Amino acid sequence: MANVQYYDVILKPVVTEKSMDGMAEKRYTFLVHPDANKTEIKEAVEKMFPGTKVAKVNTMNYDGKTKRRGRTVGKTSKTKKAVVQLTEDSKEIELFSGL
Repeated sequence: MANVQYYDVILKPVVTEKSMDGMAEKRYTFLVHPDANKTEIKEAVEKMFPGTKVAKVNTMNYDGKTKRRGRTVGKTSKTKKAVVQLTEDSKEIELFSGL
């Protein structure tokens, strides 16, 4: 990954029922840059949200879906999702507290 800063790694949080259930166990889900690896994701979460300590990171790669519009066929962009597990003594992420 060339010249990607820590604030470019995390794109947006994923807000679904399953990800909200994981928040009780300090497990948060984010859409991340497709070229980011687990260590970069861990560093980005710890720098963006002070007081947090990451225990582990699980990542999932999704290929783009095939879409049609008339005869024209194309693909959407591929995405990467990361599930971040925080340690027990870590602070919670305030971004999700109002949801």
